[in-house]
Amino acid sequence: MRALTVSAEAADAALLAAWRAGSERAAADLVARHSGALGRFLYAAGAQPADLDDLVQETFFRAFRRADGWRADASFRSWLCAIGGNLLKDQFRRRRTWKFVPLDDRDLPDHADPAADLAATDAETRLRAALGKLPRLQREVFLLRAQQGLPYPDIAAVLGTTPGAARVHYHHAVRKLKESCHE
Repeated sequence: MRALTVSAEAADAALLAAWRAGSERAAADLVARHSGALGRFLYAAGAQPADLDDLVQETFFRAFRRADGWRADASFRSWLCAIGGNLLKDQFRRRRTWKFVPLDDRDLPDHADPAADLAATDAETRLRAALGKLPRLQREVFLLRAQQGLPYPDIAAVLGTTPGAARVHYHHAVRKLKESCHE
C-alpha cells in the first residue's frame, strides 16, 4: 500500500476548498478518491459487509458537515478513517445487546480453484479473528499503516498518540497477528 503523497494531500485540500465554494463535482471527486480505501478500512476494523455502504456514506456526510474540522495536520484520508472508525465504535456500542445470526453465502458456485478459495477463506477468517482480538489501538494502528499505508505521524494525529507510540503499537499488532495466524 502506498502512502498519500504531498500532491495528493494538496489535491484533497483544493477539492475541499472547491466544495466549500459550491462545487458539487469536487465533493464527488473526494468521495471517488477515498470511498474504496475507507470501506476497506471499516471492513478490516470489523464492520459487517451489509453495513459498509451506510458507514461510508455517513462518514462522508459527517466529514462534509464538519469540513472546517479538518486541520490538514493529517491527510484527508486519515481524517476520514478517524470519523469512520468513530462511527463504527458507536455502532458496536449500540449493537452490544443485539444477537446476530450469520447467514453463510458460501454456497455460491466458485469458478476458481476451490482449494485456493478454501485456503484464502480460512486465512481471511483467521486474520479477521486475530484482528478482533487485538486491543483497539493496536488494531487501528495496524489497519491505518498496513491497509491504508499512512505514515506514523498521520496515524499519531488521527489516534491522538505519538509517532513512536504508533510504531510500538504496530510492532505489537504484527507480532500478535503472526502468532495468532500460525496457531
